[in-house]
Amino acid sequence: GHAFVHTTICRAVSLPLLPRASKLAFAECHFLLKMASRLHQKTAFKDGKTQCEKMCVVLSSPMGRIKISGCSTGVHEIQLQGSVLPSSRPMESLVSCEVYEAPDEMTEPLKQCVAWLQAYFCEPWMIEKLTMPPFHHPLLEQASFTREVLWTLLRDVKFGEAVSYKQLADLAGNSKAARAVGGAMRSDPIPIIIPCHRVICSSGQTGNYTGGSHLKEWLLSHEKLQKEKLAY
Repeated sequence: GHAFVHTTICRAVSLPLLPRASKLAFAECHFLLKMASRLHQKTAFKDGKTQCEKMCVVLSSPMGRIKISGCSTGVHEIQLQGSVLPSSRPMESLVSCEVYEAPDEMTEPLKQCVAWLQAYFCEPWMIEKLTMPPFHHPLLEQASFTREVLWTLLRDVKFGEAVSYKQLADLAGNSKAARAVGGAMRSDPIPIIIPCHRVICSSGQTGNYTGGSHLKEWLLSHEKLQKEKLAY
């Protein structure tokens, strides 16, 4: 594996080398190390303690492409890459969300994330019946107010609902931290699933959103439309 190659190479470089062979041996070790790094893409989180094999899946959604990255432990990030502007309001007919690009074999957390997002766009009434994919990101694991805000949002603010930054701060245990809540929303590594789009201004304006306010407005309209359909 990568760790064995890396250890072996480091030991080889640290041993005394014959003068005539030193340049060749060093070049060979450097090449092997470079190849090992390419074959096994590692993701090291900021805490320096966790390394994992990362793989990515790209979905084609009504909001454009959505890139999901993760490992066997959990989902790392969801990135909204949509260059396509969604229509001002979601259509009443069912929208599609298909896998655009994926590895031959997906880890279980990535499969769960794909299924969750497909249900969100196409069959939102199924979300409650699906397994929430596990997350694997330091922001969601290390104790902080940001983590508390994000988990509170995921737990308490449901499909079709909205809260203000101040209300979410209150739910998270600090009613004076509305500005810090805004920072937490900007840091959200798992948008849509951790629904930072449901946090709006006290005035009723949608506020900012990663990828553009038009995406936030589309998500809120989508949820409102689907909730109204479920009410009948």
